[in-house]
Formats: sequence, structure tokens, C-alpha cells
Amino acid sequence: MSKIFDTIIIGGGPAGLSAGLYAARSKMDTLIIERAKFGGQATTTDELENYPGSIEDCTGTTLSERMRKQAEEFGVNFTKDTVTKVELEGDVKTVICNNETYQAKTIIIATGATPRLGGFKNEIELRGKGVSYCATCDADFFTELDIAVIGGGDSAITEAIYLSKFGETVTVIYRKGKENLRAAKSLLEKAFNNPKINFVFDTVVEEAIDNDGILGGLMVKNTKTGEVSKLAVDGCFVFVGYNPISELFRGTVNMTERGDIITDENMKTNIPGVFAAGDVREKTLRQVITAAADGAIAATQAEHYIENHK
Repeated sequence: MSKIFDTIIIGGGPAGLSAGLYAARSKMDTLIIERAKFGGQATTTDELENYPGSIEDCTGTTLSERMRKQAEEFGVNFTKDTVTKVELEGDVKTVICNNETYQAKTIIIATGATPRLGGFKNEIELRGKGVSYCATCDADFFTELDIAVIGGGDSAITEAIYLSKFGETVTVIYRKGKENLRAAKSLLEKAFNNPKINFVFDTVVEEAIDNDGILGGLMVKNTKTGEVSKLAVDGCFVFVGYNPISELFRGTVNMTERGDIITDENMKTNIPGVFAAGDVREKTLRQVITAAADGAIAATQAEHYIENHK
């Protein structure tokens, strides 16, 4: 623990990898700590159409691998570990992990977010048994089967289009009317013109039917009429947003009631030398490109902080 890094980045998704790249290019001694898979939520995206310069067949995994390699070439240190405690006050910050304890002059929180649950009966019990939150991971299991997608944002519609390559049918279930769909018009146009995709509006899922431990369909309710009916599907993919992974910092870093870390436009938190970037912070647009931009800003500001505190 004698070594003190210039910056420790907690989280290895697009925000963390971008921050690492910018920090290392500025000759900062940089460590990225990731508990799971480098690339974060981006690795669950099959097709990146809205990332500038992304070539045909550019997946989230492909882009993440390129970003990590680029950061590595500039000298970023990587470790796979789980952070259990942080001490953020003072000139030297401490990050305690399962396997090691690290110290740094600055911290960049880039822990990202986790898929939000749909909130229906048997959802947890049937997770991985017909209920999924990752089309890229699980689509192949539902080849030529009937699939439901819950949600009406970019993620839901993007994944519905992807799932249509595998499933016999894809039914998008949205709790509001057609006019309230939040996805980009270009995505909606693709979905509406896809013969495999149909939409059910003003509808919520009340229950995932447990058929001897596997999904046996969905019980859905029309929010206008109150009518409850069974939807015969073999798979259900939930895309209703994300919750920030920020509990570790609650009570020290200012955040919203939901857990979004509050920063200024320079990614600064309320604690000097501590920055936040990507989906974990309070923001209006959560995309790979905005996460990468956040990371670049956070690293640049971390460099300025160190220069001003010599």
C-alpha cells in the first residue's frame, strides 16, 4: 500500500476506460478497478449505431476491447477486484478491496448502473429461466420461440430489433400509449416495419407464470380497461431503465434520492479530488458516447486538481 496512484478509477465501463486513457496520456499513474467485465453495460449491446465512427458490425464488446487495449498501451494499470470501502476525505484517498488496498490523490467513480427490475410477480424466481435483462447474452436460447420485451426506450426497441433475428415473434409491452414511446424515431421506424415485431400498448406485466421452474407465459393487464389476460411467450426481456451503482458512496458523496451522484459540469463531486463519470451520475442522456465524454472530462479535471495541489 506504499504506492500512491495519481488517480484510481472505480469501474471499467466506457466512462472508466475513457478516463483511464485520458489520465494515462497525461502521464498520470492510473489504476482501473473493475469487479466484473471490462466494458460494463456496453458489452450487452449488440449493435452500436449511434457511436460516431463506429463501423459496420461494431458491437459494444468490440468497442470495449478496443478502448481497453488503447488505455493499456498508454500505461493504464488494470485489476479485477471488488471495492468494499472507500475513504475519500483528505489529500490521499483510500480504496479498500477484497484482495488489496490502494491509495490515490484523486478518485474517479465510474461504477455505472444496473438493469432495473420490472417489478412483477415471479420475476426474481424466473431470472435466467426465461426472464432476462441482456439480449446479447441470452437471445440464442429463444431461437424460433415467442419473446416479450418490456419497455419503450432506446434500449428496449434496440433489443427488440435484435431479438427479432432469433425469435419467431417479438411482442413489445409498453405501459403507456404509442405516442409516449421514448425511443428514437429511427429505431421505432425499424421496429414498426419489422414483420416479426408487434406492440401492446397501455399494458403492464403483473406476473411471470412459473411452469415447473421455467417461464410459461405472462399475465398482463390493460391499464385502461383493467382486463387481465395471458400472453403466451417463452422468453421475457426487461428493459425499463437502470439504477446507479452508488450505494458504496452514500453518506459521503452527494447524490439524489435514487442514488445518482451529483456533479457539476466538470464531473466534480462535493468532495475535493473526487469525480464521477458515466451512468452513475445525475444526467439526462445515458449513452456510450456521453459516458466516454464524462470520463475524458473527469480525468482532465483530476489532472488539474493534482497540479493545483502540489
